[in-house]
Amino acid sequence: MTSASLACIILAAGKGQRMQSDLPKPLHPVAGRAMLAHVIAAAESLSPERIVVVTGPDMPQVVAAAAPHRTAIQTVANGTGGAALAAREALAGFNGDILVLFGDAPLVTADTLSRLVDARRGLPAVGVVYAAFNTTDPKRYGRMVMGDDGSLSRIFEYKDATEAERAITLCNGGILCADGEKLFDWLSQVGNDNAQAEYYLTDLPQIARRDNRITRIVEVEASEMEGANTRVELAQLESLMQQRLREQHMLAGATLIDPASVFFSYDTVIGRDVLIEPNVFFAPGCRVADHAVIHAYSHLEGAHIGEGAHIGPFARLRPGSKIGPAAKIGNFVETKNVTMGQGAKASHLSYLGDAEIGSRANIGAGTITCNYDGFNKAKTVIGEESFIGSNTALIAPVTIGPGAYIGAGSAIYEDVAANALSLTRAPQLHKDGWAIEYKRQKMKDKNSKE
Repeated sequence: MTSASLACIILAAGKGQRMQSDLPKPLHPVAGRAMLAHVIAAAESLSPERIVVVTGPDMPQVVAAAAPHRTAIQTVANGTGGAALAAREALAGFNGDILVLFGDAPLVTADTLSRLVDARRGLPAVGVVYAAFNTTDPKRYGRMVMGDDGSLSRIFEYKDATEAERAITLCNGGILCADGEKLFDWLSQVGNDNAQAEYYLTDLPQIARRDNRITRIVEVEASEMEGANTRVELAQLESLMQQRLREQHMLAGATLIDPASVFFSYDTVIGRDVLIEPNVFFAPGCRVADHAVIHAYSHLEGAHIGEGAHIGPFARLRPGSKIGPAAKIGNFVETKNVTMGQGAKASHLSYLGDAEIGSRANIGAGTITCNYDGFNKAKTVIGEESFIGSNTALIAPVTIGPGAYIGAGSAIYEDVAANALSLTRAPQLHKDGWAIEYKRQKMKDKNSKE
């Protein structure tokens, strides 16, 4: 398939009023990425010459999300046929095949798109190829009527179908591939004599037949054709996408103890022999190397985990966290913009932000890097094999030299030399018998009040 022979139209003009949202419908996220971005990525995988995203008027967010691809405006919301026709100017002079996709159907795969294009090109007489699926619960999908010769004769929209036609289980998936030399001419012939008074893409088979061109179907998985008009349907898409991602990672060699409780983003990278315990969430930008362990109830975003590292349980890794091989981030530890060397440990109850931590350093419980003064961020450098005692505040900018020890309970605001001991601690006051007199006085005060 050459890039000069294919173009894609992505219909994304829906405002999604049933979403009850200020955000345009195609921009609602699934697996950490806008639905529209999923569809664009699937289209880009085929290396088309052009991609045109059709949007409605006054939808700058969709225009920005479509960049660098061109957008076309559907000035009047008059149906899918009218939306596709809006791309005519943007595709002027293009004579290859044209895929028409939907911006709220993020589960469509590159393989399915390739099959549609191959089916269109397989026989010159084929003018249009539709995605189709069989289901025992056809709901409100359009119904497909096949001819005796195996071609698609007609598509009935649900609202225009009779009860007999609604009993058909072969359903219209929506997306199609058409001969680009003829598509816009055929679209200009689509009428709106139907229950919705709209211009439907589903009228193309009859129009193409008048031009002596037949219409074929390619059967696909029903889940790939799912779209979202409400938040309920959006959640269903998320569930389907997560199921797909979980299966991909497990088939690639990761172990998920409770797959249904682990959530991935579209770009999560998981190595071989990684163990992921229940209730783990991967936001975008995460990479986990081989043999790492992600313990339960951990939240990772924009984090890179080295080979054999252990994370959690109850850890939060924020963007910029780079955890080295065999390092450990323990329970109730939060990191942000931190590089942690090989074998370094922060086992519990710490906040580490804007820090560089050397290999085999040990961060005691309750340690925090004080990296923000209300205006600017500053960096903390902790040398290799250094030991930071519990409940230490490292006031950045500050550098702890390799092999240095910091006494527990210290507030360190000056650099510490390599292999030195540094601590800040008030002298310990000791009074023998003080507790006895204290209790006696308290009991006396209580009795006097009673």
